Amino acid sequence: MTNTINRRQLLRGATLTAGGLAAVSWLPAWAQTVSPGIVRPLPTLSGEDITLKIARQTLVIDGRRTRAIGVNGTVPAPLLRLREGQTVRLNVVNDLDEDSSIHWHGLLVPPEFDGVPGVSFPGIKPRSSFLYEFPVRQNGTYWYHSHSGMQEQFGHYGPIVIDPAGPDPVRYDREHVLVLADHSPLSPQEIFRRMKVDAGHFNFQRQTLTGLLSGKDQKLKDRLDWGAMRMDPTDVSDVTGSTYTYIVNGHGPSDNWTGLFKPGERVRLRVINASAMTNFNVRVPGLTLLIVQADGQNVHPVDVEEFQIGVAETYDAVVTPAEDKPYTIVAEAIDRSGMARATLAPRPGMAGEVPPLRKRPLVTMKDMGMDMSGMEGMEGMDMSGASRGIDPTAEQNASAKLATGAAAAMGGMDHSAIPGMDHGAIPGMDHSAMPGMDHGATGSASGQHAGMDMGSMKMRDFSNAPQVRKGPGVQTISPMPMDRTDEPGQGLEDVGHKVLVYKDLMALDRNPDVRAPSRSIDIHLTGNMERFMWSFDGEKMSDKHEPIPFIEGERVRVNLINDTMMSHPIHIHGHFFELVTGHGDHGPRKHTVIVQPGGKVTWDFTADAVGDWAFHCHLLYHMEAGMMRVVSVRPKGEAA
Repeated sequence: MTNTINRRQLLRGATLTAGGLAAVSWLPAWAQTVSPGIVRPLPTLSGEDITLKIARQTLVIDGRRTRAIGVNGTVPAPLLRLREGQTVRLNVVNDLDEDSSIHWHGLLVPPEFDGVPGVSFPGIKPRSSFLYEFPVRQNGTYWYHSHSGMQEQFGHYGPIVIDPAGPDPVRYDREHVLVLADHSPLSPQEIFRRMKVDAGHFNFQRQTLTGLLSGKDQKLKDRLDWGAMRMDPTDVSDVTGSTYTYIVNGHGPSDNWTGLFKPGERVRLRVINASAMTNFNVRVPGLTLLIVQADGQNVHPVDVEEFQIGVAETYDAVVTPAEDKPYTIVAEAIDRSGMARATLAPRPGMAGEVPPLRKRPLVTMKDMGMDMSGMEGMEGMDMSGASRGIDPTAEQNASAKLATGAAAAMGGMDHSAIPGMDHGAIPGMDHSAMPGMDHGATGSASGQHAGMDMGSMKMRDFSNAPQVRKGPGVQTISPMPMDRTDEPGQGLEDVGHKVLVYKDLMALDRNPDVRAPSRSIDIHLTGNMERFMWSFDGEKMSDKHEPIPFIEGERVRVNLINDTMMSHPIHIHGHFFELVTGHGDHGPRKHTVIVQPGGKVTWDFTADAVGDWAFHCHLLYHMEAGMMRVVSVRPKGEAA
């Protein structure tokens, strides 16, 4: 969707008074002239026969023109409004000079119409078309996107709303669909190339000497230890606001996309994360969010002030704005390098106060699969290179270089005056805290801390994951992965208000299959963050391997174990699963789940869709780098 803002509109926007635009100092300088607001519903298509045309176009975001791939001339693509029980025929025309496709994310469709080239679908060749036809078997909020050539990064995505065949258990007076995304002027191929050359290319939020001297972020001792491990605690998002503009319904923060309401109305917000690489933290300051649906599935309503939404997840929330004033919808990137912003308002031309970006989070030992709660620092832990499969000589050289540089920077200063600094960690003082040494004997006489042999803890011990393929693509193995479904997500631990956690979600209706699983499998999420290598169980999609096999109708428990220090939204095609979070036969049903760093997620599912299905991390460049496999559900009669 394109929008052109003329000079008169900009001047009118700049002169709004009370109840109008608030200061937006967090925006870059070029974006600080804000429009009076865009009140424009998403173009909508419905019925049994729908035509969708994929083509290149120009998109205007915050007054800047950028390249895009849209559908029917819009970004996001048109809203598909369907009804449960109908049959839909979708004629998709590819007007590109390259192959394309559409995957109906979260919809239960025959495998030949799932839309993943190379799995059970040939793709749509340039200047050709493909007819998708399938019955609509569900209701709720979903979305669709390309599974070809990383095209979703360029805007090839759109929302789906399926109305229930019967009464809707959610009561609301008005609704707004909010499609969150990240858009860059760089091509996805160029973004991927830069990260392969330097995985931290887009990270402009690394720790600095100024931050050290001011007592912010990590202490010197911790920085030295993390440097010796060749790990960056600020590596929360691979692609950041340094190249991304975060958008809502195709519009940037200063565009001020606006959804209207009347005071006292129950407004349903259908929030879809269609981004390529960004998990968002969503809130509407001044309003409580009543979560009523997750991934298109109804849940028992739960009141929260904020929720984290992973790439490819959807959440429906009901808000009831009582006052005659504007409210800001904030979707803050998980690494706090920027935000998408929109407005709920009783009238066009209004904007609420835009909160500043909050302090960016840092990765912790818990995110490395080592829960150090209650422990002070990392004393007593064997941080030697040999325990992590790192060349000890190279590590000692790196540690000495880092220590020398830090000492030089500290020279001539009154160290006692530096707030928040652990002076025992300054090189030349307490060498027991230096990396590259075996600290296993420093924690206590017995080498144990809190009843745990910390000296024996290793960060690359394949005995903890015997099925993981050894190689340079596996940097770490989590020593102590924990179920973190009762945690709100990175950076939201201490925000001071209620944040949604997965354990809050409880299915509104009893699950359709409540059998106990007949077997259990572990799948490790593996990677080398320094080399930007990603995989499952140490194997990339491009490696020669067999699909993950299931038998039609079997009930299986899947344990997803994150051996990396980054969150991964994991998606399975063709199926829903039930999170194992203590709700028994009312466990929440989802198609995508965030596995927190160093954590694990358990879900049960019924392999009831015969065929081959994609299974992958929904961070676009992780999938492209190899974190994808094929799940094969074989008919009972063909089971070996």
